[in-house]
Amino acid sequence: MRSGDLPAETYANALLDRAQRLERLNAFCTLHPEQVRAAAQAADQRRTAGRALGRLHGLPLPVKDSVDTRALPTSDGTRALENFRPRADAAVLRPIFAQDAILMGKTNLHELSLGWTSNNATFGAVRNPYDLTRTPGGSSGGSAAAVAAGIAPLAIGEDTWGSIRVPASFCGIAGLRPTHGRYPDAGVMPLSHDKFDQVGPLARSVADIILFDSVVTGEREMLSPPPLRGVRLGISPRYLEAEIDPECGRIVEEALGKLSKAGARIVTAELPPLLREASAVVTSILTYELLDSIAGFLKAEDTGVTLDEVIAQAGPSVRPLLEGGRHPGPPEAYRADLRKRKQITVAAARYFREHRIDALAFPPTLMPAFPQGDPASVSIAGRQVELVTAIGRNISLGSCAGLACLVLPAGMTADGLPVGLEFDAPAGGDRRLLALGLSLERALGPIPAPRLSA
Repeated sequence: MRSGDLPAETYANALLDRAQRLERLNAFCTLHPEQVRAAAQAADQRRTAGRALGRLHGLPLPVKDSVDTRALPTSDGTRALENFRPRADAAVLRPIFAQDAILMGKTNLHELSLGWTSNNATFGAVRNPYDLTRTPGGSSGGSAAAVAAGIAPLAIGEDTWGSIRVPASFCGIAGLRPTHGRYPDAGVMPLSHDKFDQVGPLARSVADIILFDSVVTGEREMLSPPPLRGVRLGISPRYLEAEIDPECGRIVEEALGKLSKAGARIVTAELPPLLREASAVVTSILTYELLDSIAGFLKAEDTGVTLDEVIAQAGPSVRPLLEGGRHPGPPEAYRADLRKRKQITVAAARYFREHRIDALAFPPTLMPAFPQGDPASVSIAGRQVELVTAIGRNISLGSCAGLACLVLPAGMTADGLPVGLEFDAPAGGDRRLLALGLSLERALGPIPAPRLSA
């Protein structure tokens, strides 16, 4: 594209054509093809005029509809904000657009980012490209579905409690939840007070995530895949693999075997009791801060919409969560959880240090993508397991301790569903984790693309 061998307009038209033919995925809330084509034509004009081209020249990138965009509405997936037009782009988008990326619409999501299914009451359910009857995960389900289906090269999501990592695993792609605070979150509706919310990318390769990271952060040094020999990958099978679906368990064991064969050392290092409290701590703090965080965003962004209006118009799957936020519990318990969160953050750093672990490896969820809907529990090996355990348990430590978290495809179930493997590294170790991700990705090998008749 930079050389002109592939005009930006040609590439944009190919993606837009695929998006139209795969509308049944319902990956987008808003997509205006004429705007994308006009931006691509402008990119081609800059190239033919001999002007300097940005590092993302001509790449159409979808953005989760919880991330502010000046050119398109930002609904956060909820009816009350369906027509909200932000005054400015979110901070994370500015360096991307400065490097000549093109906004390719807004992706569908779980309403208010408050869930793991992307079964949206206003815009309809997002479909999993590997099985249209199943969820793509959430809350960044539209972003993941678009990337997995080949509609876009990379998409922007947001992860408070697994909202990048779960869709990455369910849709068979790579997803990065960076160290908390690595990317700016201004212009993104928060669910907490600067504790858990973090924007990040979903892509089909680690190399593309590295490019995105370098553009947003300005860290330009080249990353090379290090040898896996000597790399220490920690596992906690008695906790992080407890109650796992047998097929997922098989895939995890086979994936760890591949990494071991490639030279990595698999170190059993069970999580101490304090780190196992991460899920409860995240739940409690989010419950206490949720409504105040949303109300603050509505006011700061001058949306013209009140919190009561958002709650009144919310869909049935999220309204109970919002109503529950009206009675979050005593402030003493909240303050105790804030102290516990700090203790968990310190203990997580000590855990990596004492076991000399480069990354903790585990399945982000206990099962593959399940049928569409918003169940309170899912069936795993004939047992009903609460969704907050099946999905929320394993991903909670990364959110609670603000770790660098990378999900990669690990394999496929007998039913043709992808399963991911998550690698968590100490906070601040993002570039090292991404370099390691190049080697992990190579050792794990590719998985089949979804079979979509377009």
